Amino acid sequence: MEFPTDENLIVGLDRTDDAGVYKVTDDLAIIQTVDFFTPIVDDPYWFGQIAAANALSDVYAMGGIPKTAMNLVAFPIKEMDIAILRQIIQGGMDKMREADVVLVGGHSVDDKELKYGLSVTGFIHPDRVLTKKNLKIGDRLILTKPLGTGIINTAIKGALASPEIIGIVTRLMASLNRKAAEVMASYPVHACTDITGFGLLGHLTEMVQGSGCGVRLNSKHVPVLPETISYAGMGLVPAGAYRNREFFEPAIRFDPSVDRVLQDILFDPQTSGGLLICISQSEADQLLEDLQEKGITDAAMIGEVISEPVEKIIVK
Repeated sequence: MEFPTDENLIVGLDRTDDAGVYKVTDDLAIIQTVDFFTPIVDDPYWFGQIAAANALSDVYAMGGIPKTAMNLVAFPIKEMDIAILRQIIQGGMDKMREADVVLVGGHSVDDKELKYGLSVTGFIHPDRVLTKKNLKIGDRLILTKPLGTGIINTAIKGALASPEIIGIVTRLMASLNRKAAEVMASYPVHACTDITGFGLLGHLTEMVQGSGCGVRLNSKHVPVLPETISYAGMGLVPAGAYRNREFFEPAIRFDPSVDRVLQDILFDPQTSGGLLICISQSEADQLLEDLQEKGITDAAMIGEVISEPVEKIIVK
């Protein structure tokens, strides 16, 4: 299929990335993205916050600043109280306000299944666009949020999650990647993505494809939410993790020492996950220190870019 394009399109559908980028002038490009999904928490207000944070994240992953947004709503108006929708939209607006983003419109449809999200436009200088496709041998990989949201949400659906972990995972999913992106902007980052539905290993596979290099991942250094290992060991692994494994496993080589439960966590689909930042070895320690000093305490250095095996991920 041939997609429409022109000379000002910087990032389009010809490659897998977090958002599209279009050059407006020599000093300005716009980033465009869209994301929406069904509720993953029971509280409508928190659902609105999480959905908005998730949609805004793609702009941060490209190195940009989100500026405007439009609501996308599917709502069963005949079966559900309109007050629920008001709470969802209020949650989204409060998250946009936190991000200094202006709501400029939106669209709604009557649907049997509730869905909410945003279409977001951001700004960036054309020369500072970050993509997934610029890994360099020797670079280090830094992850800014812990894994486990998919597994914990599965435990919540099964009424097995503790109130404490429900609060932790809800706040984590609703937290913006804004601060991490602002810290990252002061460094010569080579590549970046955010970890969402394909899980850490899925999105990392997208980064190594066509890169001419590989990645060595230290599974012991990957931050994981409390209780995630316990829930995964009980079999509370979402179907999306198994689909991710089936699709991406040909590019993955696990050391025999890596437990199957930990493997499942590395494939776990995330909602509003952290940024995965690729930066030179000489800058990595200082970036990690700055992230942690700015309150991103879960940030961790989890791996490095290697020369071979090409386009493969070694997990030890």
